Amino acid sequence: MEMTITFPGGKRVDAEVPGHTIRTDQSQAAGGDGSAPEPFLHFLASIGTCAGIYVLGYCQARGIPTDGIRLVERVEFDGPTHRLSKVAIDIQVPPSFPQKHLQGVMHAANHCAVKKAILNPPEFEVRTQVAGAALMAS
Repeated sequence: MEMTITFPGGKRVDAEVPGHTIRTDQSQAAGGDGSAPEPFLHFLASIGTCAGIYVLGYCQARGIPTDGIRLVERVEFDGPTHRLSKVAIDIQVPPSFPQKHLQGVMHAANHCAVKKAILNPPEFEVRTQVAGAALMAS
């Protein structure tokens, strides 16, 4: 898979992925226009939405209505380093939700591919390339 990252102006940075453009911007406090979420917010949202698609799939496969189901994601940061230190996701279900499936939706959410990528991080490689020239790797 390949993405192309572009700079459409100001502090905006977009990612072109097959069939979509993921738009980002910096907040006004950080010199942007606040026209789109900051990249880190997309990252955090990808954790919750990934867990959500697994919960949705679990419910749909069993004919469980998803009305009233929501996931609430809370994040914590280490004070001195500002490093993301904890991600907690609460799967909130309505009183009518079948009790026998409470563990199942939690298990489904834990299959999130984004979570798995964080727990087993990939190798990162950043390179610089002048058009038509050889790559320079870091």
